[in-house]
Formats: sequence, C-alpha cells, structure tokens
Amino acid sequence: MNHRVVRPLAGLATVLVIVTIVAIAISLFQGGYAAPVPVTVVSQRAGLVMNPDAKVKLLGVQVGRVASIEPVANGRAVIHLEMDASQLAEIPANVDVNIASTTVFGAKSVDLVPPADPSPQKLKPGQVLDAGRVTVEFNTIFQQLTSVLSKIQPEKLNATLGAISSALDGRGEKFGQALSDLDRMLANLDPSLPNLSHDIAVSPPVLTAYADAAPDLVATAGNATRFSQTIVDEQNNLDALLISAIGLGDIGNDVIGSNRQLLTDALHLLVPTTLLTNRYNEALTCTLSGLHRLALEPPLQVPGVTVSIGFMLGLERYRYPANLPKVAASGGPQCLGLPVVPPNTRPPFLIADVGANPAQYGNQGILLNSDGLKQALFGPIDGPPRNTAQIGQPG
Repeated sequence: MNHRVVRPLAGLATVLVIVTIVAIAISLFQGGYAAPVPVTVVSQRAGLVMNPDAKVKLLGVQVGRVASIEPVANGRAVIHLEMDASQLAEIPANVDVNIASTTVFGAKSVDLVPPADPSPQKLKPGQVLDAGRVTVEFNTIFQQLTSVLSKIQPEKLNATLGAISSALDGRGEKFGQALSDLDRMLANLDPSLPNLSHDIAVSPPVLTAYADAAPDLVATAGNATRFSQTIVDEQNNLDALLISAIGLGDIGNDVIGSNRQLLTDALHLLVPTTLLTNRYNEALTCTLSGLHRLALEPPLQVPGVTVSIGFMLGLERYRYPANLPKVAASGGPQCLGLPVVPPNTRPPFLIADVGANPAQYGNQGILLNSDGLKQALFGPIDGPPRNTAQIGQPG
C-alpha cells in the first residue's frame, strides 16, 4: 500500500520541481525578479501602431519594454521605457533612438542604435533620449492620400485627365522617343553622379556665401542700372567724346607717322644718356631724396637768407699740365651719407681722377697768404717799389 502511494507522489514532486525550474527561468529571462529602470524617449510622434509592452531592442536583443505613451503638445509623444537594469552597462549614454517596424503594417518597437563614436559614459536611470527617426506607416500614407484626394474636385480631375488624354492621343511614338532620349540622357549622366553628389554636398557653403553677399549684389545691380541710365542720358556727349577721340587719334597718327624716323633717331641718341642715368640711378635717387627732405624742413623764423661768412685758408694752386681737367672718374655711384646726413658730421670727400687732387702727395697744403691777411685787416698797404724781377707786392 505504501509502495503504491510513494511512487505517484515522487513522480508528482518531480513534475512540480521541473515546472518550478522552468517558471523561474522564464521569469528570470523576462526580468521578473529585477526592478526595471525608467528611461524616457521624446519623439516627434509615436506612430500609429506603438502600444505599451512594445519591445525595446539593442542590436536585435530585447533590453526593455514600453511602459506607457504620453501625448504632448505639437503632436509630440513622450514614451516611457522600462529598461533591464543589467543591460544599462552595455548601452552608451549617447545612443541613437529610432522607432521602426519590420513591415509597414507591423507593430512598432524602439530600436537603440549605437553611435559611430560611443560615449564612455553609460545610460543612466531617468535619462531622456530624443528619437531621431520614426518609420512612416501605410496608414499614415493612406490618410495623407485621402486628405489630398478630398481636396480634388471630380469634374476638374475629369477635365484634366481628358486634356492629358487629348494631348497624348496619336503621339505615342513621339512620347516613346522622348522616353528613350531621356533614358540615354540619364545613362550619360550616370557616370557624373558622384561629381553631382559632391557638388550638391559642397553647395550649401557657396549658397550661404551668395546669400550673405546678396545685399551687395543687389546694390551693385542697382548701381549698374543707374550707370547704364546715365550712359543713355549722356549718349550725345559720349558720341561727341568718341568722335573727338577718333579725331585726336587720326591727328596723333599723322604726327607720329610723319616724324617716325626723327623720333626713332632721337630715341637712339638718348640711349647712352638713359644708360648712364640707369647706371647712376642710386646716386640720383639718394640726391633727390635728400632734396625732398630739405624741402620738407620748416621755414626760417625770420624771412631772409642766413649767410655764414668766414675766411678760408688757401690751398695749393693749380699747376699746368698736371691739373688740367679730364673725365676719368670711376667707382660707380656714390651717395656719401645721403639722403640722411647725421648732425655734426661731415661726409667724406670723394677723390676721383678728374685732373685736380688737393690731397695729392707733394702738395704744400695750407699756405698762409700774409699779404691778403694784412690787407683784410688794415686795408691796402703799399709795398716796396716794383721791378721787373718782382711780381706782386711782397710783404
């Protein structure tokens, strides 16, 4: 009797243990023993087929569920999520959120998409995320189509379709040829699509620059309009100016043409002078710069001329034929401190081979003219009687 009771009881206990283990596993899998973590998603809209208990997925793995959906102003929706606490450590804080569905008629789910540059910080309880994209449902398309069709009047639609039918009647071959030409044109444009995409991608900065410059461009167009109007108003004077310019050109052509050889000869004669001027351009430049600085000096306080008078001691007189003038200077242009000569300085004396050299070896240097000094101090003084061997009036 005991043997008959024990075996069924043991079997029943075994079944109960297995059922309990399975139930506990299912509960653990569904997060029944872990408190869910709240996360909020703000979206432009929740979609027509977004219901509570919808799945929240990350890379296809369910990490939570939709607790409730709260509509707010401007058609927006606030979706409250209950996330699995054990999965938050795997979700970056800057995760992207999309509300999508597998088909246009299927129920929606919240898809968490890891960003290209995931943040080291992880998703926190109570964090608010913005939904980036919501899949458009077939119901929404049908609703929008219905609203558009409700605005169309049947009689006008019939007239429009009749006009289109009349326009295409008998022109099937031409219409087909147009489609073939369009196909060939698109085939030719197909290799240029990458360039076109690049141009479209870089066009916003260019269009922004044009938008910023639009006021100036409009002002330029307005000024050009006034300028053209001025030309129209002064067209008679402009015609007279052009006629005068033509006459001046004819006269200049006659003058230059008739004197062409003389002008050519004059230019050839000026070649040595211009070459010499070009060679000494440095000296000429510093000289003119010095004169320019002198011209900019302030005027004298008292009008007149300031003269500094003094006596200079005589130097060696010129001798023949050693001191005859000659043109043999060399060394190129010399500025000698110009255009700016410092105060209390004396520029160096340039000695060149021009026939006379006061610093030449053998000159006696400074000679005292005693007779001139006496006459300057005391006036003319008679000297001893002159004779044929005596020149001047020696002291």
